[in-house]
Amino acid sequence: MNFKNTREFAQQLDAEDQLAAYKDEFIFPVLNGRKAIYFTGNSLGLQPKRAQSYINEIMNDWGALAVEGHFKAEKAWWDYHERLAAPLAKVVGAKIEEVTVMNTLTVNLHLLMVSFYRPTKNRFKIICEEKAFPSDQYMLASQVKFHGFDPSEAIVEVKKREGEHAWHTEDIIKKIEEVGDELALVLIGGVNYYNGQVFDIEAITKAGKKAGAFVGWDLAHAAGNVKLELNKWNVDFAAWCSYKYMNSGPGNASGVYVNEQYLNRKDIPRFEGWWGNEKETRFLMEPEFKPMPNAEAWQISNAPVMAMAPYLASLSLFDEIKMDDLIEKSKVLTAYLEFILNAIDDELGAANTFEIITPQDRGCQLSVFLHGQGKDLFDYLMKNGVITDWREPNVIRLAPTPFYNSFEEMYEFGQILKRGILHLH
Repeated sequence: MNFKNTREFAQQLDAEDQLAAYKDEFIFPVLNGRKAIYFTGNSLGLQPKRAQSYINEIMNDWGALAVEGHFKAEKAWWDYHERLAAPLAKVVGAKIEEVTVMNTLTVNLHLLMVSFYRPTKNRFKIICEEKAFPSDQYMLASQVKFHGFDPSEAIVEVKKREGEHAWHTEDIIKKIEEVGDELALVLIGGVNYYNGQVFDIEAITKAGKKAGAFVGWDLAHAAGNVKLELNKWNVDFAAWCSYKYMNSGPGNASGVYVNEQYLNRKDIPRFEGWWGNEKETRFLMEPEFKPMPNAEAWQISNAPVMAMAPYLASLSLFDEIKMDDLIEKSKVLTAYLEFILNAIDDELGAANTFEIITPQDRGCQLSVFLHGQGKDLFDYLMKNGVITDWREPNVIRLAPTPFYNSFEEMYEFGQILKRGILHLH
């Protein structure tokens, strides 16, 4: 597509966008009297307008039914989580029985490690990406120490090549082959939080399993953002938060995927609790644990329904749209933002004012080095109605989200950015 850096062209793209109406499904913050241009869906998605009614429904049932709401509410609480599995399975490319919702992301990764990090004296190493999200680093180190190993020896980080901003798939596969028989687990973020790179989940999973290791993925920045085929790719396990591209609200419940080959088995080590016990006998209070025949066997406690309600509301939006259509718009929207950045760079006449460090293997995030700029430019953007994300020393992360960002906003952002740079210099 031959893009143009004009408002009229951006408005034309919006007029042709079949998903444009979904922008009205969300509530936007207001900065200095104007609706914000919101670029931080990679940190916290906007609130769907319909979320309030889903929460109100539970509050009303609680008031009217009290404890009987567990069974007599229209959306009964005791199996509320089951309603999320089918739409989530579509989002992550899984079978319904492979998906459930419980706890929060790092809690779920710890629980899944019980099943999928089972080190021995000779096979105990974990491969992850260099400078993974801090919570993943802490989780991995604590798991390794819990099993009596030294993180400096057991955790193997795959580094980027000297002077480059992205990883090469062949380097990751080479590292897997090098570690070989010592490798117990590969656990990587499906989309890197800092540079926005989408890893080749299929190729890396295949290489890890060929080496005899389990392979899992932290999909915090991938779920609801990029194409996922977890079952087809034979991923062992995965978890993701729901409050970024899934728009479920701050700190909300996490999704879990467990490959079908591990379901309905009693020989899998895991931490178990009441709500993982089979549904039919759960209230007989029997002493022996009988696992659910699906991913719900990893559940421990009953569903936090007031947290799950806005997640279900958001998933109803995803269920109305095919992920392929969201991804197609995302590609064009992100490409247009990239074009706008380059066009502004050319207009300013300063060489390398912007450097996009996100590779073409990406979702809807562009991480941009602002050469010669400081945090004062970020502050200027915020004061002028643009909510974005700053990472030291001089990177802004921009996430044009297809559900609620428009093409005209990409153009308008470019104009605000240009004025900010001229104003500050």
